[in-house]
Amino acid sequence: MPAPLQTTRRSLLVLSAALSSLALTTPVALAAPSPTPTPTTSATTTPSPSASSSVTPTATPPANMSSVGGTRLAMAGTQVNLTAGVPVLPKDVTARSWIVSDAESGAVLAAHNAHWRLPPASTLKMLFADTVLPKFPKTTEHKVVASDLAGMGAGSSVVPIKQGESYAVHDLWLGVFLRSGNDAVHVLSHMNGGVDKTVADMNAHAQDLQALDTHVVTPDGYDEPGQVSSAYDLTLFARSGLQKKDFREYCSTVSVKFPGETTKVKGKSVRGTFEIRNTNRLLSGDSDVSVYPGIAGVKNGNTTNAGATFTGVAERNGKVLLVTVMNPKKDEHNEVYKEAAKILDWGFQADGKVQPVGELVAPKNVPQASAQPGATATGEAGGDTAAKPSVSSAASASEEDDGSGGVGIALAIVGGLLVLLAGGVFLVNRRWPLPDLVRRRPRP
Repeated sequence: MPAPLQTTRRSLLVLSAALSSLALTTPVALAAPSPTPTPTTSATTTPSPSASSSVTPTATPPANMSSVGGTRLAMAGTQVNLTAGVPVLPKDVTARSWIVSDAESGAVLAAHNAHWRLPPASTLKMLFADTVLPKFPKTTEHKVVASDLAGMGAGSSVVPIKQGESYAVHDLWLGVFLRSGNDAVHVLSHMNGGVDKTVADMNAHAQDLQALDTHVVTPDGYDEPGQVSSAYDLTLFARSGLQKKDFREYCSTVSVKFPGETTKVKGKSVRGTFEIRNTNRLLSGDSDVSVYPGIAGVKNGNTTNAGATFTGVAERNGKVLLVTVMNPKKDEHNEVYKEAAKILDWGFQADGKVQPVGELVAPKNVPQASAQPGATATGEAGGDTAAKPSVSSAASASEEDDGSGGVGIALAIVGGLLVLLAGGVFLVNRRWPLPDLVRRRPRP
């Protein structure tokens, strides 16, 4: 039964809505260079039994890929139902794979090689966060030792985290999301029992989310042979992560004062700070990219094998869309953000008009239930919801520009996006709080 068209008044976030395949369009094949594995020093693991027998990305999309979410999504090329009244897709999108979906209903509006298994880069950190974030209260303090930082790949992005200093879990997660710090990932992984255990946890969680294209080798997304995901799976990770309040806070934060090194000043120990700023350019802006109206996260990445990757969530006129873009062929500065913005623009124009080509599936064994009046939103890590006053999110950012340029209008969440009800049920018949909690700030 096809999913009903979404309106601003109808019930949202129906993760289990059944979407059937509709009229087929001719798939368009996309050829791209084969990624070349880069040797690294990161720890590797043996593929789990649940992983696919092939974990090496191909030079061109396979003719038949996974059909999770619908048979149209198993086809190579662009899948969209361009019927009367539906806007034409942007013609200058060069990504090897992309997908745009209604974040609330789960309807996939259009996709291009959605299940192509490709290196994910740091967008894989969304799965890391969704897996590990609930395990530690954000106020937990951890003193970093040398072994916490061992095994990172050469040239890894870092916050930086300093050995011998103590950090709150809250700060470590800000380092993961804003600076894509592999050092912060490794510290949290060691707190979780080690890199190998964390990788195993992530692979198990990917299976629970029905993200069957994904095989994790490193928790930080650093290039390793056999480490793959897909635009479809990355979207599932974002959608699941956004159910958690802390995840929403971290992925929407624009800038923050981060703990620095401890020094002696007049015989007293003084801990300095330094600013870190989100490298998601649709959230923080850049010289050639403006802040995207309604943007509220989620995560970006870039490595030799993966190229540039990005998953974002944005709201406009009561509609909330997710977009994932993997490895644009066009080699221009910030191209992944430019293409993501074009796809989002199309999605907002097409949502409510275009018949979906598939759906974002719900996790396994997740009960579906209607939200009851007065239900309490949950999803915080360790139940600690207190945010540090130093955090500057897109909704509480300083009125002063730091000189990075291109910030434009800052829009993001104040309260949250998706929430879980007590007991882990997914919401039905209830709007996300995002539309009522987005506010504009004039350009400084």
